[in-house]
Amino acid sequence: MARRGVGLVYGGGRIGLMGLVADAVLDHGGRVHGVIPGHLVRAETAHERLDHLDVVSSMHERKCRMEELSDGFVVLPGGFGTFDEVFEILAWNQLGLIAKPLVFLNVAGYFTPLMAAIDHMFDAGFVKETSRTLLNVTDDVARAVDIATGPACVVDAKRRDVDVDAKRRDVDVDAKRRDVDVDAKRRDVDVDAKRRDVDVDAKRRDVDVDAKRRTS
Repeated sequence: MARRGVGLVYGGGRIGLMGLVADAVLDHGGRVHGVIPGHLVRAETAHERLDHLDVVSSMHERKCRMEELSDGFVVLPGGFGTFDEVFEILAWNQLGLIAKPLVFLNVAGYFTPLMAAIDHMFDAGFVKETSRTLLNVTDDVARAVDIATGPACVVDAKRRDVDVDAKRRDVDVDAKRRDVDVDAKRRDVDVDAKRRDVDVDAKRRDVDVDAKRRTS
């Protein structure tokens, strides 16, 4: 990455594989931008040699910020946190929210069982075949960097756009209905107020009549 002039955006830690990758890029003169939530800084796991370190308030903000800073994603072997980030990026690509390449670096066959599970998702019909183009797998580091810095496969989002527009129209209709309901309620209140005014006036006239009778 450093030789190619490709900067690294990562989780900002100094431990585990992420720390080793950050050290390697820095040691070869590359640029590294970390993003880490405040509670991990307090736990003293933040890397101290980075070019930039963004400290954010939550894990969700961390993922959003890393996505904003990144043009592509290389997935290294990891645990729950890794899979959380990976599937969110895949879902965002699938929904058309972003269009950024992602590749699994399949070191020692680590991701092979996961790929089998994902194939089962497709076979069971829970993921459309059009989304298969979002999945890239290689065991070659240089090839992984090529994919992550190359063009993204875009899933057709026309149907989703229609659905979004339809939902917006539904919201507008609901808003208009609420406006009508509010206007109707205001008219009802106005009518009730007028009725009360009429009742008060009538009572006043009755009182005036009774007073006149007593005077006579």
